[in-house]
Amino acid sequence: MVSSPSQQRWIHPEYVATVVGVLATGALVFYSAITQSGPTVEEIIFVVLTITVPTTVAYELACRWR
Repeated sequence: MVSSPSQQRWIHPEYVATVVGVLATGALVFYSAITQSGPTVEEIIFVVLTITVPTTVAYELACRWR
């Protein structure tokens, strides 16, 4: 029995990575909205890592889960 395409779409690695990336970006936007300081080099590096690391981990986990 073949699963329907809509059921398999949510475990597709690119879809999972995109969702995690959007959530990580939203969390950082929320954090920056409640703070009042300007970005430093360390904060920019933190932002890049906070978005790319969870996205990469989610992509790899989705590849293995699939």
